[in-house]
Amino acid sequence: MKRYFPYCVVVFLTLASHMAQAQSGLTGINYQAVARNLDGTVMAGKDVDVRISIIGGSANGMVQYQEEHRVKTNALGLFTLQIGKGTPSQGTFSAIPWQEANQFVKVALAVDNGSYTDLGTTELMSVPFALYAAGGNAGPAGPAGPAGAKGDTGNTGPAGLEGPMGPIGPAGPAGPQGDPGASGAQGPEGPVGPEGPQGPAGADGLDGAAGPVGPAGPEGPQGPAGADGLDGATGPVGPAGPEGPQGPAGSDATINGVAAGGDLSGTYPDPMVAKIQGMPVSNAAPLAGQWLRFDGTEWAPAAIGGGAFVLPYATVENNAATLFSIANDGDGVSIEGINNTTTSNIAALRGIVSSASPGGFSAAVRGINNGTGGLGVGVWGSQGGSGWGVYGSTPNGLGVYGNASANGTGVYANSNTGTGLTATSNNGVPASISIFNNANNNPVLQANTVGNGTVINVTTTGNGAGVRASTESGFGVHGITTSQTSAGIVGDNNGGGEAVVGRTTSDIAGAVVGRNDGGGYGVRGFVATNTAGTAVGVLGQVGLNNSTGRAGRFENFNQTNTQGNTLEVETNGNGNIPDNTQGNAASFFVNNSNSVGAAVRGEVNTIFGNFGAAGIFGVSSGTGGRAGLFYASHPDGNGAALIALTDGNGNALTANAGKDGNGVETNIDGSGNALYAWVPTFATGRAGRFNIYNESNTSDVITVTTVGNGTAGNFKVDRITGTSPAVRGEVNSQFANFGTAGVYGVSSGTGGYAGLFYSSNAGGNGPAVLALTEGNGNGITANAGGSGDGVEATADGGGNAIFGWTPNFGTGRAARFANFNSANGQPTVQINSNGTGNTLLVNHTGVSGSLAVFQSGGANVARVNKAGRGFFNGGTQNSGADIAEAFDVMGDFAAYEAGDVLVISLDEDRTVEKSSEAYSTLVVGVYATKPGVLLTEETIDTDISDKVPMGVVGVIPTKVCLEGGAIKRGDLLVTSSQAGVAMRADPDRVRVGQVIGKALQEYDGNGIGKIKVLVNVK
Repeated sequence: MKRYFPYCVVVFLTLASHMAQAQSGLTGINYQAVARNLDGTVMAGKDVDVRISIIGGSANGMVQYQEEHRVKTNALGLFTLQIGKGTPSQGTFSAIPWQEANQFVKVALAVDNGSYTDLGTTELMSVPFALYAAGGNAGPAGPAGPAGAKGDTGNTGPAGLEGPMGPIGPAGPAGPQGDPGASGAQGPEGPVGPEGPQGPAGADGLDGAAGPVGPAGPEGPQGPAGADGLDGATGPVGPAGPEGPQGPAGSDATINGVAAGGDLSGTYPDPMVAKIQGMPVSNAAPLAGQWLRFDGTEWAPAAIGGGAFVLPYATVENNAATLFSIANDGDGVSIEGINNTTTSNIAALRGIVSSASPGGFSAAVRGINNGTGGLGVGVWGSQGGSGWGVYGSTPNGLGVYGNASANGTGVYANSNTGTGLTATSNNGVPASISIFNNANNNPVLQANTVGNGTVINVTTTGNGAGVRASTESGFGVHGITTSQTSAGIVGDNNGGGEAVVGRTTSDIAGAVVGRNDGGGYGVRGFVATNTAGTAVGVLGQVGLNNSTGRAGRFENFNQTNTQGNTLEVETNGNGNIPDNTQGNAASFFVNNSNSVGAAVRGEVNTIFGNFGAAGIFGVSSGTGGRAGLFYASHPDGNGAALIALTDGNGNALTANAGKDGNGVETNIDGSGNALYAWVPTFATGRAGRFNIYNESNTSDVITVTTVGNGTAGNFKVDRITGTSPAVRGEVNSQFANFGTAGVYGVSSGTGGYAGLFYSSNAGGNGPAVLALTEGNGNGITANAGGSGDGVEATADGGGNAIFGWTPNFGTGRAARFANFNSANGQPTVQINSNGTGNTLLVNHTGVSGSLAVFQSGGANVARVNKAGRGFFNGGTQNSGADIAEAFDVMGDFAAYEAGDVLVISLDEDRTVEKSSEAYSTLVVGVYATKPGVLLTEETIDTDISDKVPMGVVGVIPTKVCLEGGAIKRGDLLVTSSQAGVAMRADPDRVRVGQVIGKALQEYDGNGIGKIKVLVNVK
């Protein structure tokens, strides 16, 4: 791609009047041009790319042929080429339909590998069509056309200084003789300046004495020729007339010995390049492979930097894109690294992540296989000997990590005759296999064999256990057999110890299980002869070696066993009235003041709630007695007399009065709570629930009344991580009557609030009120029946008084304000600010849409798009009087003031300074007093207070003086010799690019004044 060239290019081109002759006939058109910069200096010794396009029909017609040329300008900026001999980029030259006439040539130029600049399109006249005639017989000559009307004579431009003599060009045909003009005084010739727009040619005067021919300058649009004076002293040279058809070549002149100028030194014909763009060129001789580089002072040869690809090659880039990518659509390898040395620790290909704290899942080398078949490999490591196919090492991480995101295998180990997987460790764990998913019911380790060998063989030569199994809710060791001659677990002891010892640390599993499949006893213990009352038939002990298990447990696992009780305790004794601890059918006593165990624990596991299916079933079958008595007898005790708990969905305690008694009656004698319902820290149920299931019952479900100053109902979720409401009210109704509400708050007095929501924690982030709706109704509806506000919101801190937002899944508006009263003259939205921040801040972070759209009657009339560009159907009106652009200035910013005339600085890019010479072509604008539009390349948040607002178009108060004479309205103004001050221009001296603008006021005062000027630099 061609780069942009930072200079404007002015090219004056000439189409020769004959065809290039080749062996095959007429095949080209001569083309010659001179390249100059805007300031008139020639582009000497430049590499120039020229793009020629032949267009048919009109200047905007279809391109029929296009070609490109690479040429180099000579010391005078001149280059020559032949159209038809370049490198074609579209069509062929021989296929151009010259017979259709109306052909146009379009020329574009690029200098020093810059981008093409369009230099305009010109209609081709009769001469090029001889290419078509070359293929056939020439037709008869047509009659001469009538002469065009004589145009008005244009203003004569100022004479330029005489340049060095160039070669004599071919003489053109003499024009008709004009009337003699008055002889003027001879003055020195000035340099040739850029020519003005072409006007109609005037009549030629008599031939004067021939002056020396200067070098050809770039040919601009032709101005009208002035009348020649009488023969005598040579007057100032007028602009050149239009070039006629080429005549026979004249004798060559020479410029040998003429001193070179501009960037050249020495004399012709062998000048030296002393400067480039005005900057000196070093005398140092270049070496092979070097390039010419500007070091800030001069152009000098320099070595090519790190961007060249030579070995060894090293460079550093900072780019988010892939820096090196090679794609191979064939069967070969895209990248291959080979190392043929025998040195240790070498690598054929190495990837390094140099950061000590890279991002997650960063990889020094990553292999990706996008194949969906079963034989693809992401990374393949192989080793031809006894080494490692893949070797990974790390001090604390994972040496090799394999992961299967679906049903694959994270790491697969296989061996035909050796060991499929070997894990060793000097001090750590050789292998760790875990499941971290609570819902995963698969075995942690699965070992299978189809042979007769041991599935898992464990040996140890130390003091540790051969197999150690622990579990929370399963079996530590579970032995299963389906053969009658085998055993799930066999314990043999050939010494004096126990054959089987059951040991458990579980709170629910047994250490020893006795089983009976016949009519005997699973475990039988009895006292045969002891009458002292100290013998024990079955002894279950707890406390040996600080154990905490049960001393005994009895279970029935047969659901159809309804004949016998799981445990039967029966006595025929009378009991002991004075001491209720003696003579009972069963007595259970926890004789430990620090104990937390139960004296009696009864449990039933059933799905039925039949009468009698209870953990403890207490019956009082007489007219007296109690079905249950729970007595906390210690006067200083804090424990409850009765605790009822449930882990299921049933009630922890159900009380029913079959007659007129209360379901539950509770009272207090002290300062406690008559009823205290609570949910423990591990539970998720309700602390209380009150229901009425009779639809005709209009009583309150719960009535809470107080005649004191305390709160009638106090609800609190006392947990800093809680997410449940303190009060939840719900109404399931299809009606929206007044009072039909989940929460109905009424303030019946002249004070108080119907509802008060207070987030009291100064560090809290939750809203005081959150209103949501899943239906089509409003989240909050507020109405003020009097003169109050429907909603009043304030913010005492740094938050928002009102924050309306739509979540990422919502499609509604964050806010809407509408006035439906056509007689209401108040603004729909009013925003006031007494602070120093923005009154309104609009921030758009989406991918599309505008910052703001304004409508009238439903139709868009104004819009500000996401990039900040404004669109206004009715136009805009600004209070300023001009269009200005912010520019940096040379020197002290404080030395500049409104009205200063500014010119382009030649010392720094995009910088201006006060004008300092008369008729400067560098003038660009005036320091604006009150710009209506200020342009800048900076963003709106950039501080540009140190930049000058330079007005370029509009009415601007401008500093003026009388250096060019008194100023009248409409006078052209140019720079003066006084710094930053304009003056009246002499129309005969004005050149393109010197005029600041036109005076809108008159000035004939002393010193420097200010007048309004319509600035428009030309």
